[in-house]
Amino acid sequence: MPEPLLRIEGLSKRYGGSLAVDALSFSIQPGECLGVIGPNGAGKTTTIRMCLGLTGPDAGTIEAFGLPIPARVREAKRRIGVVTQFDSLDPDFTCTENLRVYGRYFGMRAAAIDARIPELLEFAALTAKAGARPGELSGGMRRRLSLARALVNDPDLLLLDEPTTGLDPQARHVMWERLGNLLQQGKAILLTTHFMDEAERLCDRLIVLDHGRKIAEGTPRGLIAEHLESDVVEVYGDGAAEVARERAHAAQRVETSGDTVFFYLRDARALLEALGPRHDLRTLHRPANLEDLFLKLTGRQIREDA
Repeated sequence: MPEPLLRIEGLSKRYGGSLAVDALSFSIQPGECLGVIGPNGAGKTTTIRMCLGLTGPDAGTIEAFGLPIPARVREAKRRIGVVTQFDSLDPDFTCTENLRVYGRYFGMRAAAIDARIPELLEFAALTAKAGARPGELSGGMRRRLSLARALVNDPDLLLLDEPTTGLDPQARHVMWERLGNLLQQGKAILLTTHFMDEAERLCDRLIVLDHGRKIAEGTPRGLIAEHLESDVVEVYGDGAAEVARERAHAAQRVETSGDTVFFYLRDARALLEALGPRHDLRTLHRPANLEDLFLKLTGRQIREDA
């Protein structure tokens, strides 16, 4: 096994009386995408801030490329690319100028930056928008420009904090394609996301955080198999609550959310047969997915931002 590009051991951070991050440990190998999922306030963004030396940990260690963070964070950042939750593009600069100025932050020579700009614009599918300013771009274009800017120093490790938030499905799929290309090039990605389909598509491994603590870790499909029944039957309609009472014995687990009843079970045939004559109900039979995992492990209650 190669040495991990990022290694975290026993990382903790406290704000006032609450632990934002609680004894967190993980590592990322070259060419691997590690996803971090969890409710608002679970500690995802705080973890990334500590990895970048922007917030000091109260306990634990961080190493990027074998360098201790934050003591040698400036050296480590030369090999790290970052896309934050919110765009920090300069609105007064064109796409080309945003890339050029950002490259100078890394001490790159003007000739080296200018040589990379065409390939970065092509990677982001923004060649035709080279002279446009961020305000003239769609949300998806701005996110792709942010990703291109994060690649200006040709980093080995990318830290992406909810990079597709606010994008429409087409723009998200384009971003997924671009991130997949980076993984094929051997770059490593630490990805936080609230999109479970994104996590399942991109991530080799997942960490589930809740109240700052790691509560599960594994491959997406492995976590689903470990924690969930294989089948889910969703039942909607005026009689759904009655069905939940009458048919609770037919499933390993039954949950109600609003006007929907979720039956979690290993064999759905008997339940579907029993519900077939009920024309007052609508049913959806599907395999268990990461959203079911997320809700089982962290609950259905809405969390406010920490």
